[in-house]
Amino acid sequence: QVQLVESGGGLVRPGGSLSVSCTTSKTILSIYAMGWYRQAPGAQRELVARITSGGRITYADSVKGRFTISRDNAKNTVYLQMSNLKPEDTAVYYCTGGDYDFMGDYWGQGTQVTVSS
Repeated sequence: QVQLVESGGGLVRPGGSLSVSCTTSKTILSIYAMGWYRQAPGAQRELVARITSGGRITYADSVKGRFTISRDNAKNTVYLQMSNLKPEDTAVYYCTGGDYDFMGDYWGQGTQVTVSS
């Protein structure tokens, strides 16, 4: 079973920046797609960003221009760099991966990101 471990969540002021990371128990090159979903109270689960093993990247419209997803293949780690954060970005962020664009085969434990003054 593939283990995904997330870190880097926390509290940040509006307009600030925060990064979260997701480290896998095996090479991420063996996983077709890695990415992040987020879940806010009362809201639908939302795909935030996705990156494939071939480097194809997809972002939600709500985060384009503010968030950046990247990989360090040697460290088996996926990063989500979040800038110009807004209160509406507040959510639990879940790392996920799988053999298809939808992902969902593997899940991290979730990390809370709170954007508040």
